[in-house]
Amino acid sequence: MAPSNLHLFLEETTFYNRIVLGSLFPSELWTPIPHFLQTWLRNYIGGVLLYLVSGSLWCFYIYHLKRNVYVPKDCIPSRRAMLLQIGVAMKAMPWYTLLPTVSEYTIEHGLTRGYPLISDVGWMAYLGYLLIYLVIVEFGIYWMHRELHDIKPLYKYLHATHHIYNKQNTLSPFAGLAFHPVDGILQAVPHIIALFLVPAHLTTHIALLFIEAIWTANIHDCIDGKMWPVMGAAYHTIHHTTYRHNYGHYTVCMDWMFGTLHDPSEEEAGKKVT
Repeated sequence: MAPSNLHLFLEETTFYNRIVLGSLFPSELWTPIPHFLQTWLRNYIGGVLLYLVSGSLWCFYIYHLKRNVYVPKDCIPSRRAMLLQIGVAMKAMPWYTLLPTVSEYTIEHGLTRGYPLISDVGWMAYLGYLLIYLVIVEFGIYWMHRELHDIKPLYKYLHATHHIYNKQNTLSPFAGLAFHPVDGILQAVPHIIALFLVPAHLTTHIALLFIEAIWTANIHDCIDGKMWPVMGAAYHTIHHTTYRHNYGHYTVCMDWMFGTLHDPSEEEAGKKVT
């Protein structure tokens, strides 16, 4: 990004800070804080609200309004299990939200291939770059996730925290961010790597990082959406029960390419045979 345009990044992130912090605190409390810390505080507040609100609404819908429709009564996690998941996520949230704060810093200082406006590249290029960005993220998360299983110390000290939720009645939307903080950051690092490899729109990059909270809630709700090639909850529930399959994030493509795909239809067929 040309140095002459870097001010657009700073203006945009300052605008976001003003919307969030200015809505919650008197200006004299937050304006003296350095911009980096303002950005972290905004991301932290946004992350907490997004996690708690989206998770609560989704749990209310599938466990109460649609009770026994999507999830059988005996598979609904206990309130205690969900509160434990929330506790793990809240302890990690200050660290999770440091990642988008650092990524915004690198973009603001021209260290990445980020750009501020879609008009800088045009819609066709924007969509093309976005597709490449998502492929990089999908590839990176697949291998990061797989190595967190294959490298025993990483699994024991990091990823095992998440895999205590290994049955339908222990999985819930709140389990989506219930990770050791280092584990959660490692699995999001491909978003940052992509910034250095492909031109990325600032607002889209920030949005995708926060959409992760909604997506991870979705794939831990144990509901089979049956939208191939999307890595839906049915695939990810198998991951939590077999530990050796379905490492992908948004799609099943990487699992298919690298031989770790386990289709939920195979599980159903096996149950019918038995």
